[in-house]
Amino acid sequence: MRIAIGSDHAGFALKEILREELEASGDEIADYGTDSEQSCDYPDIAIPLAQAVARGEHEIGVLICSNGVGPSIVANKVAGVRAALCHDTFSARRARKHTDANVLCMGAWAIGRGVAAEVLSAFRDASFEGGRHEARVAKINALDRPD
Repeated sequence: MRIAIGSDHAGFALKEILREELEASGDEIADYGTDSEQSCDYPDIAIPLAQAVARGEHEIGVLICSNGVGPSIVANKVAGVRAALCHDTFSARRARKHTDANVLCMGAWAIGRGVAAEVLSAFRDASFEGGRHEARVAKINALDRPD
């Protein structure tokens, strides 16, 4: 799977762990940064990652900061992105199955390494169910089009 991953300084350590695990599983990973724990602004990471996911360059994206909220807000401003803030496997799986979420956001300070890996796996491995959810997702997608 083609996966984009990025974090700010607060999420850097967790991003590195998850990136290595994804690469070891055979996924094709694009790292959007950051490359250290030096302070940086999450929009500078989240915007290009979300734009690349929206263009179809990656099947999913993963954004990590201290609590996951900021990057989820930023990513959801990009047309074609449906970012979900998830800290448990149920939410991650459901976000993909029911809302066709394409960017997973997590907070490194809110989730441990093991749970984060499980959440990412649940998100990665789930797929959109379609059916009765298609009309709802279409209404979300309609918000991306200018009036």
